[in-house]
Amino acid sequence: MAIYRFKISFEDFDEVVREIDIKSTQTFEDLHKAIHRSTGYTPEKSSSFYVSTDNWIKGDEIAYLPTQRKTDRKVSLMEASKLSNFIEDPHQKFYYIYNFERPFDFHVELIKIILATDPNIEYPYLVKSLGEAPKIIDKNNLGGVAVSANPVSTEFDFLNELNFVPEDTEELEAMGGRGINAGEKVEESEEQETQDSDEFADNDSYEDEEYKEDY
Repeated sequence: MAIYRFKISFEDFDEVVREIDIKSTQTFEDLHKAIHRSTGYTPEKSSSFYVSTDNWIKGDEIAYLPTQRKTDRKVSLMEASKLSNFIEDPHQKFYYIYNFERPFDFHVELIKIILATDPNIEYPYLVKSLGEAPKIIDKNNLGGVAVSANPVSTEFDFLNELNFVPEDTEELEAMGGRGINAGEKVEESEEQETQDSDEFADNDSYEDEEYKEDY
């Protein structure tokens, strides 16, 4: 029985990498769950592997918790799909989308085939883990943030609490860097102007009285 070693990396976070050894007779569901034991994300999300070209162009789909439409199309299911049945190249690639409700895209590449199992290892087995998986927010539980197994900072995360997405940077830039204190600054400015105008009003009145006494 062969062992496949897969390199798994986030498409948008190249520094986050996992390498996992798994038996050729195990399923895509086994690989799916192994990936998320290493990221700290819940595996119980609708996700799919796609047989991929060298340029990461998606082909046949292997799904987990598929939609009814996919079920009607008789898409392959992870739990029923052995890895060996989809390996056609010693450097086989799969494009993997985790959680279609709030997706993360991964590149999964076969980097090594080991011809014998190690009796002291329980497969799937995490060989290498580099980088911390990015935080995600479960929209069904906005107070709950899924993170990697690494220690979590208890500091307030302003952007994540606001359900921040990268596109929001344009709005922040449009605000001219004023940020969340903009309203306070505007109020302070208006208050200062009011005080200044009151001072000028008092001075005007004083000058009028002094002018009248001269006459």
